[in-house]
This record gives sequence, structure tokens and C-alpha cells, in this order.
Amino acid sequence: MTTPLQMLDVAVDQARKGLSEGGIPIGAALFGPDGTLLGSGHNQRVQLDDPSIHAETDAFRNAGRQRGYRSTTMVTTLSPCWYCSGLVRQFNIGAVIIGESRTFTGGHDWLAEHGVAVTVLDDDRCVTMMREFITANQELWAEDIGE
Repeated sequence: MTTPLQMLDVAVDQARKGLSEGGIPIGAALFGPDGTLLGSGHNQRVQLDDPSIHAETDAFRNAGRQRGYRSTTMVTTLSPCWYCSGLVRQFNIGAVIIGESRTFTGGHDWLAEHGVAVTVLDDDRCVTMMREFITANQELWAEDIGE
């Protein structure tokens, strides 16, 4: 069985990939009910000049069509923004595992209120990566979160 930390490792690797490409270091992965990786991705707003490619949407797209999503788990290095929280609700993804929500708190409380199982791991790797990125790229970060 795949543990939440093992799942988060996939998302962290994706976040690091995004950072190495000059993008925003947020990664995500979608897992099946048995812990099988269905798809992973990272924020590519900068790399592809496309504001709709957040980590969660990239992972979701890379997972391909599924018969249903209720038994899947979305893992993300950062609390999902409202856009990505909407994706989770729209497709009825049953669980979300979040690396951290200290640097940004999106819609995960709203997701929990609507029946999504939410786990915040408060992972130091995720916190450090985002804090360092935000400090070095304040303008880009403000753009990403819509400020």
C-alpha cells in the first residue's frame, strides 16, 4: 500500500521539476484507490504561458479519462487554490493530501465541508521550497495567486 508520504514524494519531485524549468514549484499527482499512480504534473503557467496549467490540472489531464473519481486521491504540495479546489469538487475526487498550507491556504476547508477527505501533512520540504520561491519571486507569486 502506498503511504501519504510516498504519494507526496511524487508531487515533490514534480514541484522540483517545475522549479528547475523556471516555473512555480507546485507539484501534484492523482492516485487510484489501490495507490496506483494515475498521473502527475506540475504548475506550468510560466513555461507554457498558460494560466490554466496548475499542478493539479496537469496531473488530472495526465491521468487521462477515468470511469469515476470518487475513489481517487489528489496529492498536491500546496493547498489547492479555488480553481483546483473546483476541479476536485467538479469531478468528485474523494480525497486530497496536501504537503503544506502555511505559505498559502486555498480551498481545502471548503473541500472538507463538502465531504472530501482532506489531510494536511505540513511537510517541511514543501514549506521550505515555497518560502524560498516566494522570497525570490514575489511578483510572479502574486501573479500566480491572483493578487
